[in-house]
Amino acid sequence: MFLPTTENDMRQLGWEQCDVIIVTGDSYIDSPTIGAAVIGKWLQRHGFHVGIIAQPDVHSDADIARLGEPALFWGVTGGSVDSMVANYTALKKRRRIDDYTPGAKNDRRPDRAVIIYANLIRRAFRNTVPIVLGGIEASLRRIAHYDFWSDRVRRSILFDAKADLLVYGMGEKAILEVARRLRDGSAREDIRGTCRITKEPVSDSIELPDYDRVATDKKAFIASYRLFHENNDPLTARGLCQKHGDRWLVQNPPAPYLSTAEMDDLYSLEYELEAHPHYARQGAIRALDTIRFSITTHRGCYGDCNFCAITAHQGRTIQSRSAESIIAEARRMTRHPAFKGIISDVGGPTANMYGFDCARKAAKGACTDKRCLAFHSCRILNPDHSQQIDLLTQLRKLDGVKKVFVSSGVRYDLILMDEKYGDAYLQELVYHVSGQLKVAPEHSEEHVLKLMGKPGIRSLLEFKKRFDLKSKRAGKKQFLTYYLIAAHPGCTARDMVRLKQHVSRELKIRPEQVQIFTPTPGTWASVMYHTETDPFSGEKIFVEKDPLRKERQKRIVTG
Repeated sequence: MFLPTTENDMRQLGWEQCDVIIVTGDSYIDSPTIGAAVIGKWLQRHGFHVGIIAQPDVHSDADIARLGEPALFWGVTGGSVDSMVANYTALKKRRRIDDYTPGAKNDRRPDRAVIIYANLIRRAFRNTVPIVLGGIEASLRRIAHYDFWSDRVRRSILFDAKADLLVYGMGEKAILEVARRLRDGSAREDIRGTCRITKEPVSDSIELPDYDRVATDKKAFIASYRLFHENNDPLTARGLCQKHGDRWLVQNPPAPYLSTAEMDDLYSLEYELEAHPHYARQGAIRALDTIRFSITTHRGCYGDCNFCAITAHQGRTIQSRSAESIIAEARRMTRHPAFKGIISDVGGPTANMYGFDCARKAAKGACTDKRCLAFHSCRILNPDHSQQIDLLTQLRKLDGVKKVFVSSGVRYDLILMDEKYGDAYLQELVYHVSGQLKVAPEHSEEHVLKLMGKPGIRSLLEFKKRFDLKSKRAGKKQFLTYYLIAAHPGCTARDMVRLKQHVSRELKIRPEQVQIFTPTPGTWASVMYHTETDPFSGEKIFVEKDPLRKERQKRIVTG
């Protein structure tokens, strides 16, 4: 069943008022891969009446008012992607296409959508119920942060949106607690996984350098982000506070991760795997083709690459579903009228992190002074792909399933580290590739890879050798697709020439998948871009900021 999005939907359900209305920058696709749908269904599962308004017209009050005012709160999200990333390329050119919009024309998601939607709500409903921010745009902009599109340090989005509360991370536990406290009239100051604005700092929290200082002092900005990054694990994090003018941003410690049982419960909810008819009539939504028959096996990533925001949003600890839950979801898919026997993806942020993690991290939290995987891998990490092998084997034996693909990227260094099951997993993987397997070496030069937090290039060459051999023995013509980055902090045009030489000589290709680095909030690489400093050594580094020279770096490899 869809969440109601029109007045007629509410009448059919017999509702007079929603408890919660979610406003989102994506069109409404009822899928477990869409955050607004997941949060809405989760709240509904726990007894709350939840409506959803997708991509409201910001020039009129009609859209935002069509479900009336909620009884408890408004939930506001920019959607599955930060609205500035969705609307602009790495060279700050306006994107013409939005995969989450009917008809794919990029004309419905406003810039800084979270702020715009919060203002729209207050314009239509003065003195309204609390406005609660969530989703990746709010989550990664919750403290003072560098904004690439305005090229300055901006305040916490909670101040700019003038909202009442911000839920960060994946949010299920925090948002449910917010709903219960508002329903019961209870205090909400201590809810984990939330941020709020206060007049005074909280006594037992860590004080970050204040906004005025981080906006002008790059060393203070680095120090602020370091404290933010070190306090993201639910087992070890302390609360944070940061002064903005005469008020304070207060961030409570993160909410605990969902257990396997809770993950299974969340993904057992019935999803339509379709766009709501109200939006489907407006045009095809391209994202639906990709996500409709894909399965999320886990959350989190301990790769912790410096240019990636996944760890800041989902965490460094792997949260896996049970095999039984995943198999049950696949069986439900086979009953969908549009299912043709193809499961398009079985994975997560990194496909082959399912089912295992560092035992020390699970008990004591993520290390603050080292990483599981970076240029060198932690010896304590003990990769074990056996659960993934069993899962893929079970999935491809299901009635009605013709093919199961692993389309999410894999960490090839993890496969090589797994001496017991790595080779067997690679053998299994050969049968779950749609002609090409995605890997992300990103670069070839050691100093650039270290700044990226990526492994050395030797592991890629060894993995390619093994993959090619197993594909040949299986009689399959398939290959690796390589994701590469141009203009990452520390990368020069000369480095791109060396990368070009490497891929031509060793990989025998002319890459097409080369993206220009985009500094997004919530990453160490954005800290490097803004400060032109290696935050780990304190040394100054080269950062390409000229758009034409960024494009030139890319063309060195693709041209």
